[in-house]
Amino acid sequence: MAPVQRKLYQRLLFVVVFLPISGVLCFSELFFIKEPHDVTVMRKEAVILDCQAHGEAPIDVRWLRNGVQVVENERVYLLANGSLYISEVESRRGDKSDEGFYQCLAQNKYGAILSQKARLTIASISAFAIQPTSIVVTEGSVARFSCKISAHPPPIITWEFNRVTLPLTTERFALSLTAIDAGNYRCIATNIASRRRSIEATLTVTPAPSPQLPQRPRIIAGPQNISVSLHQSAILECMATGSPRPIISWSRADSRSIDVYNTRVLGNGNLIITDIKPQHGGVYMCRATTPGTRNYTVASANVTVLAPPSFVEWPESLTRPRAGTARFVCEAEGVPPPRITWLKNGEKVHSNGRIKMYNSKLVINQIIPEDDAIYQCQAENDQGSILSTARLIVVMSEDRPSVPRNIRADTVSSSAILLAWERPLYNSDKVIAYSVHYMKAEGLNNEEYQVVIGNDTTRYIIDDLEPACNYTFYVVAYMPMGASRMSDHVFQNTLEDVPLRAPELSLTSRSPTNIQVSWQPLPEKLSRGRVSAYRLSYRTSTENTVSQIELPGEKTLHLLENLQPDTIYLLRIVAATSVGWGEQSAWTSHRTPKASSARVPLAPELHLEPLNCTTILARWHLAPRNSAGVQGYKLFYHEENQPENTPLQLRASVNTHTIEGLDPRKKYHVKILAYNFIGDGYQADQTISTPGCVSVRDRLVPPPPPPHNVYAKTNSSTAVFLHWGRPAFTSSHAVNYTVRCNPVGLQNASLVLYLQTCEQSILVRDLEPNTKYEFAIRLHIDQLSSPWSPVVYQSTFPEAPMMPPSNVKVTLIEEDTALVSWKPPDEPNVAVTHYTILYASRKSWLAGEWQVLQREGSITMTLLENLKPGQVYLVKISASNNMGDGPFSHTVELTVRLDGNMTSLCLTAFSDGFYHLDQKSMTGITVGVCIALICIIICALIIVCRGKNRKSSSVKTYREGVNTSASAAAHLGSERRAENTDVTVPMMSQNDFIDAKGGTNLIINSLGPVQPNVERKKRWFPFSNNVKKDRSKRHGSYQPGTTVLAYEEELSISPNQPTTLQELLRCGHSDTEGSSNSEGSHSTSDSGRYSHDETELTNLSSGPSSRPPSLTAEHSGDSNCCSPEELKESEENGCCRHEALSSSRSELPL
Repeated sequence: MAPVQRKLYQRLLFVVVFLPISGVLCFSELFFIKEPHDVTVMRKEAVILDCQAHGEAPIDVRWLRNGVQVVENERVYLLANGSLYISEVESRRGDKSDEGFYQCLAQNKYGAILSQKARLTIASISAFAIQPTSIVVTEGSVARFSCKISAHPPPIITWEFNRVTLPLTTERFALSLTAIDAGNYRCIATNIASRRRSIEATLTVTPAPSPQLPQRPRIIAGPQNISVSLHQSAILECMATGSPRPIISWSRADSRSIDVYNTRVLGNGNLIITDIKPQHGGVYMCRATTPGTRNYTVASANVTVLAPPSFVEWPESLTRPRAGTARFVCEAEGVPPPRITWLKNGEKVHSNGRIKMYNSKLVINQIIPEDDAIYQCQAENDQGSILSTARLIVVMSEDRPSVPRNIRADTVSSSAILLAWERPLYNSDKVIAYSVHYMKAEGLNNEEYQVVIGNDTTRYIIDDLEPACNYTFYVVAYMPMGASRMSDHVFQNTLEDVPLRAPELSLTSRSPTNIQVSWQPLPEKLSRGRVSAYRLSYRTSTENTVSQIELPGEKTLHLLENLQPDTIYLLRIVAATSVGWGEQSAWTSHRTPKASSARVPLAPELHLEPLNCTTILARWHLAPRNSAGVQGYKLFYHEENQPENTPLQLRASVNTHTIEGLDPRKKYHVKILAYNFIGDGYQADQTISTPGCVSVRDRLVPPPPPPHNVYAKTNSSTAVFLHWGRPAFTSSHAVNYTVRCNPVGLQNASLVLYLQTCEQSILVRDLEPNTKYEFAIRLHIDQLSSPWSPVVYQSTFPEAPMMPPSNVKVTLIEEDTALVSWKPPDEPNVAVTHYTILYASRKSWLAGEWQVLQREGSITMTLLENLKPGQVYLVKISASNNMGDGPFSHTVELTVRLDGNMTSLCLTAFSDGFYHLDQKSMTGITVGVCIALICIIICALIIVCRGKNRKSSSVKTYREGVNTSASAAAHLGSERRAENTDVTVPMMSQNDFIDAKGGTNLIINSLGPVQPNVERKKRWFPFSNNVKKDRSKRHGSYQPGTTVLAYEEELSISPNQPTTLQELLRCGHSDTEGSSNSEGSHSTSDSGRYSHDETELTNLSSGPSSRPPSLTAEHSGDSNCCSPEELKESEENGCCRHEALSSSRSELPL
């Protein structure tokens, strides 16, 4: 018995567990075997749209055309398998036409599913929109014919030459012409509907001029940005002229290789891509190059591959209990990004309090039995649509409480309602909690709010409601095993309240004596009830008397008349409901126009619109009756209670402006006026408030996600194309985007560019060439702003150089080799990839034969080798990059002489660390050297002459000094005028010290400091031979053993000195040698140059002393004049007596 019971329990458990799972797995009992597809047919032809569903019978099949059920008749009816048959397709206008989008709807007991959309199109072909035109061209150039026509299905284009079909299939036809190409051309368009022929165009070919002058390549028909559907063909046109005829080549801007299997060059340069795939998208560059040179020009275009939707994430079937929550996720991709729509049993799902759709998700709260259904996610864009199916199974529990009864709602105030109910009739003792649900009763996509309270009460006050609004309420009872059904819904209104704030004024003047005041009605959130009246107050800025006017609540316009011209008026307004008056607005100023007969522009009609919490869009236009000319506009704006900013000057053709960088929840005053040569016109004033940037704290729903799949592609050197995907959420509100653009590393925040757009792509223009930019995008919807998207980086193309290389120099460095050097073009943000050097002898230049050298962009010098002697060479250089070639520099001539010398336009060139000098430079240097040598010779002669004069003066002075007494000579000092005064410095022995602390210039010996007593006189005429002697006695305190420094300006000759010039010279020579051998005994004059002979001669001729004599015999060193013994024997010998006397004197004559 036990095994039998065990098996019974196992089977029961299997049934309990398997049934819910089988429900999940077996929802696929209803699915499509065949679905309809796009079809194009001829008028009056029969067509079958397939639809075959499989599932648990019975299955009901219906057809929808453009969302409306198809009515069967004799011409249109269903086949046995569910397909739709149309015996004769009609193409009449309106609803009688059979064209449109068809869908098949299949339904059984589990629910309903909808097939994908299929478009039925009737074949047609229109007249030519563009026809080929006759042209006249020269031989060897290019002729271009084009035609354009609309047709379904797309037509096949062929061309005829003199009524003979050419082997070419394209909408454009290009030729490199000869005389035999002249004739008549026409375009033929063919599809299943018909065939059309264009008019004939005549091509006339004229002979080319001889000789034909060389011309740089020029693209006359470049590629255009195109969008191509997947698996279709794309044609990028590129036609160029030049002499000789340029060669066309193609490449991708991202340096990827072009698909050689699906691309080919058509004719003379057009690129055709067949069976296009997503990897073919990108920027393609057409390059026209002159044969045999590096001269080229570039044009580019972006190819966007349109792709139908494809699922990235599919919704999965769910089993949920009653009052639970179900979440379905669906994500798709495609180009353009697909829109997500949710279907329940084949019908579109709308958001309400329980059901939410955002971020590609479908969320169902408080599940009820009616939510048990088949759900489909439909992804759709212009390229097609796809669907994915999932089922929601709601599990019911029998042991649950009944619904709460007798729901009542009573208004308490303008923001509170009291809700009351009775306990459930069954299982009320098992209730553990209640949940109160409420939301606004009017409108769609309203938020549902939920409050959970305990089981000890059946009353609750909801106190966060908006005034004068209608709300709906219901209650759910919870127990451990599950929740009850929803109670009956009850509706109740909140009371009115005073307006939250005043309207925003708009002020204009139609004449110098009036002001037209207008305002917008307050929204429900701000009015908090029906506005019953307005009160308008105004006064002048210089008076305190306020005038008031009460206006009915339906009015939004009033004209103030009989005002003073050229006067500032202050105005404000307040609104009232049945409860009372609200808050008054701030004073708004407006100046009435001057009373003048001059015709100035009238006030523009100004409209302000907040795009988001920091941006306002201003639009304006002049009234039709404005007859005065307009040169431009002045736009003013400032925050309320802040000073007015400097006006923005706008062109007369501008009628919109985006004001950015504002603060949220602030009131701004905007003013605009037109002006002309007479003066400023009438102004229009308006006040507007920026909305708040709603955050997660302000709302229960998260902010919208940022745009995704942002990518940037460079279009040119000044433009970048941006494209992004819209986040997958459903909303009926308009969406706009802010694009942020700035160079990478920008420090000045005021230079960041912000652009506004409602599209999902934008071409950012006016950028700097060869600059890396960063881009980010944010989304704005329903006063919500998303975060910034991840930053993408893109660099603009470099611009072709517009200037030639500068400072071009050519120098001959060997007999047959010249060095060419240059500097890059003086242009910012221009990259140079290579330089082109053209050089030719004059004979070759006349024949048009240039020799070409190319060097990398980082090299700025090159060698010209194998030059021929006796020739004149011409050299010019141009800079190039991937975008094209720059102009050539001025031609520099280089003359190579037979002897290896040269002349050129440049003077000096630098190579390998040495300067190579040309003939002109050598001539200049030679002249300079000769002039320097002449100056040196003249100076030498002057010195020799001065030396002779000094010798004669010395002898004369000596003879006069013999008769002077020795005692007088001991106390005599001499002073003279000189440009520099020389100080005699005593020689120091080991007992002498120098005061080196920087405070004095003393020399200290063992007995004390050496005290200088200085008197200076200058000689103003150093070259005069007549020396004026002004001798004065010098007095000093002499102590034994103390040495005193003295300045000697003139030579004092002792009578005891030698009587012959030979002896003087011999003695002076001995002194000089003695001083030079003593340490620390040299004192130099300012010149710093000395000669033994010249020094002694200078001493003899009353010149400044250049070397001091020894102060004592011990300081004199090894003197050759006399020995110490001789000094003791005789004091009459000049040199030695002079040394002995000097050691005991306080003054030291030289």
